[in-house]
Parts: sequence; structure tokens; C-alpha cells
Amino acid sequence: MTQKQYPIHKTEEEWLEELGPERYRILRLKGTERPFTGEYNLNFDQGVYACGACKTQLFDSNSKFDSGCGWPSFDQSIEGTVEYIRDTSHGMIRTEILCANCGSHLGHVFNDGPTATGQRYCVNSLSVDFQNTKE
Repeated sequence: MTQKQYPIHKTEEEWLEELGPERYRILRLKGTERPFTGEYNLNFDQGVYACGACKTQLFDSNSKFDSGCGWPSFDQSIEGTVEYIRDTSHGMIRTEILCANCGSHLGHVFNDGPTATGQRYCVNSLSVDFQNTKE
């Protein structure tokens, strides 16, 4: 994990105990869930998607769209909630997205989105929790 200090800071042991092994692998070890398996891939209910580690609200459901890539996709984040890091792993150049509050891995953002923003935030379902606002 990164050495940067974030507003919410816990030891990796504390994160593992709190998140469990699979969520820890995604959020803290920069893992990826298999495409088309995530709980929120095709969820289009009204609400907000929050960081699965620290509960910071990251994405509004109005920015979500079906990109066909197999992961939840958004065309923008809530301002100031996401950090952008150059990622050169796996022989490619990508932009990793992290929660700006705790530094947890969310996924990647690409410049191939179909909406006016041109962005496609490709997010692991296990990186977020959905908070339904339609009640």
C-alpha cells in the first residue's frame, strides 16, 4: 500500500480485520474482482456509492452508466473524493483511482466514456457500498 498519510489511517492488520480477506485484497492490495460478478455492476437504483473501507461518499448514482465492461462505471466522481495515481503495472499506462480519505483502491479511470465528461470510472463492486436514497 502507499506510504502517503490519509485523513483516515489504520494499520494493514486493522484493515484486514475490518474488511475481511476478499475486500482487503481489492481495497488495500489493489486487486480486481472478476468482470460481471460484482453486486453493483447492473445496479441502477437511486443513491450514492461510498468507499467500502471508510464510507466516504464517492459517486452519485446519476453518474452511473452501463459500459458493458463488467464493472460498475461512472462518468464522474463527487468532487474532491477521489485521488488519481499513474499506474504502469501490467505493461500498460492507466490512471488508478483511490479514495482520497483513506487511500483505498477503487479501480481505474479511462478517457473512453460515452457521456459528455468522456470519462469511465471503472470501479470494483467490492470497493464501494451502495446507499439507497429512494425511500
